[in-house]
Amino acid sequence: MSPVSSHAAPVAVPPDDAVPEYMRVLERAVPYLDDAQRQVLRRAWAVGARAHEGQFRKSGEPYITHPVAVAVVLAEQNVDLETLVAAILHDTIEDTPLTRAELADGFGEQVAELVEGVTKLDKLQFSNRQEAAAESFRKMMLAMARDLRVILIKLADRLHNMRTLGAQSTAARERIARETLEVYAPIAQRLGMNLIKSELQDLGFSALHPMRHSVLRKRINAQPLVRREALSTIEAQLAQRLANEGLEYRLVSRVKSPWSIYNKMQNEGKTFDQVMDVFGFRIIVRSVADCYHALGVAHSVYKPLDGRFRDFIAIPKANGYQSLHTVLFGPYGSPIEVQIRTEEMDLIAERGIAAHWAYKHGGAPTSAQTRAHSWIANLLESQRATGSSLEFLENVKVDLFPDEVYLFTPKGDILSLPRNATALDFAYAVHTDVGNHAVAARVDRKLVPLRTKLVSGQQTEIITARSALPKPQWLEFVVTSKARTAIRQQLKQLEHEDAVQLGHRMLDRALEDLGSSLERVPPARLEAYLGESRHPRLEALLADIALGNRMPSQVAHALAQSGGQGGRDGSRNFDKILITGSERGVITFANCCMPIPGDEIMGYHTAGKGIVVHRVECPNVAEYRKWPERWVDIGWDREVSGDFSVALRIEVANRPGVLAQVAAAVAQVDSNIDGVEYLERDSNVAAIRFSIEVRDRKHLADVIRRIRRLNVVHGVQRL
Repeated sequence: MSPVSSHAAPVAVPPDDAVPEYMRVLERAVPYLDDAQRQVLRRAWAVGARAHEGQFRKSGEPYITHPVAVAVVLAEQNVDLETLVAAILHDTIEDTPLTRAELADGFGEQVAELVEGVTKLDKLQFSNRQEAAAESFRKMMLAMARDLRVILIKLADRLHNMRTLGAQSTAARERIARETLEVYAPIAQRLGMNLIKSELQDLGFSALHPMRHSVLRKRINAQPLVRREALSTIEAQLAQRLANEGLEYRLVSRVKSPWSIYNKMQNEGKTFDQVMDVFGFRIIVRSVADCYHALGVAHSVYKPLDGRFRDFIAIPKANGYQSLHTVLFGPYGSPIEVQIRTEEMDLIAERGIAAHWAYKHGGAPTSAQTRAHSWIANLLESQRATGSSLEFLENVKVDLFPDEVYLFTPKGDILSLPRNATALDFAYAVHTDVGNHAVAARVDRKLVPLRTKLVSGQQTEIITARSALPKPQWLEFVVTSKARTAIRQQLKQLEHEDAVQLGHRMLDRALEDLGSSLERVPPARLEAYLGESRHPRLEALLADIALGNRMPSQVAHALAQSGGQGGRDGSRNFDKILITGSERGVITFANCCMPIPGDEIMGYHTAGKGIVVHRVECPNVAEYRKWPERWVDIGWDREVSGDFSVALRIEVANRPGVLAQVAAAVAQVDSNIDGVEYLERDSNVAAIRFSIEVRDRKHLADVIRRIRRLNVVHGVQRL
């Protein structure tokens, strides 16, 4: 019998006296399971213990104690049996001879799928740890899309690892803590699991900054007597008024965690005393109507601060969180933050997607679970268009904003977007096509540019034009992963289309030299060549030619074969390929000579870059003449548009205010300055390099004339 099958052999349910204390802790934590389910749970432990036999944690404990502790974390959330079994077995596929098929046979297909979802990938296929971690994360998100219980197990696994982080090396502790604070705690928050989020943040902070955490924890515990008295007074006054109104309620005072205090001190530049000088209470009542009644009571006890009321019951957060938030002016001049919600809302606020686990009863998913599915579906839609797992992980980090703005469409629908979202993010949230063709926006009926940041409550309408296309600059100000991914995808598509067009013109010209053309090449010959060169379609070959990965002359010879190979004799057709300068990704302008429309130019075919354009008088051209097969005869099209970079050397009197005079002169002739650099400087004269943008040679001549009129300028020269 092979070692694998020995692990898969049927395992009897161990008797009570064979069960260790750590497993008894789990059994005590699941009073909601019936006896038959408890037997399955114990059998899962027996299978896991046998599979992990001989394996130990860095702390020296048997390895099986870790997956059982993960199951205990989940049992506190009242999750279903399948999730608990999968938690106990979550490392078996990765670290033991047990296979997925054996898990499916022993515990069912769903358990096997959950275990596979949290299993990391083989590290050997990746160049570094970061790439492997990003790909494992992407795989986990794909598994989450099929079953949200995958992330419950992963978060519980991370929580127990954080609780037992002390056995790791200092470098490993820092790496794991940073990953927890940047990815896993925000995911827990995004899924509404605030209890787990808070503990992950606190443990991550403690591991990353142990001294800071320790100091803050001591300061919190050593609250001055005055503060404790104030807290009691406020609590008594609120409780008395709520009772007088006949409301059934639960009043809880909230204590800030070291991580939240540290964040506020860092982000808002506040001292510890300023952050702690805020009292927090939560009022939990029976119904939604009671929430608003309790709000009125709270406002009658203490005056509300203007503009600090938020209604997350009418407009829930993206993770399903619902509550009324208000800030009151307290009796000691300190603000009182009050949250008011129902028991149901409180459960969802604490446990998020783990609240009322739908699988247990086969019921409908909760609003938090539905919203989580929707969020993951949007993420996965964007991951199909991303180039790499690292890029996908960055997109997810961007998407994990804790704060949101709520915006209205012209039809009155509500869209939630991350804080600092722009009108362009709103456009892409409405529809990708709306974003791709957006030109401006109307916010509260006022015309604004697409980069305008939006705030809650604004009505936003997007103005589109069929001819409008995404610009690379858009990536500098959008904040949502959906917008970022859609823009990148569209830019790649536009670059590809431009490359195909240019490649077509280049190949056609090379075939004309041989007395042929692309239309005259027999389809069978073209298909055969595409097969030989491993190009799926003609468009892929043409794009490769434009990008310099294949020489047009070589492709032309292969396609034309023996027919009319006159090549570079006197019969060559000297028609130039005309460029507009807007060919994305396939035409670049050399930095050494910075050509602009009106200059006499030549192209040099460079692998991966396409055609690099030089001025004919560029000093580097002499070097390129050694490879005539890479020359491309090009010229300027009549329909040239856009701005082109050019550099000027300007010698000026070295005195205050000169730079401002030159900049004003450049601006007067509608030119932009990209950069300024001092080349030489003495007590009387300074030589400055100005990088500016012009439309063509005529525009450049206008700029130079305007600069020369200044009496502080001694000379102007184009570089």
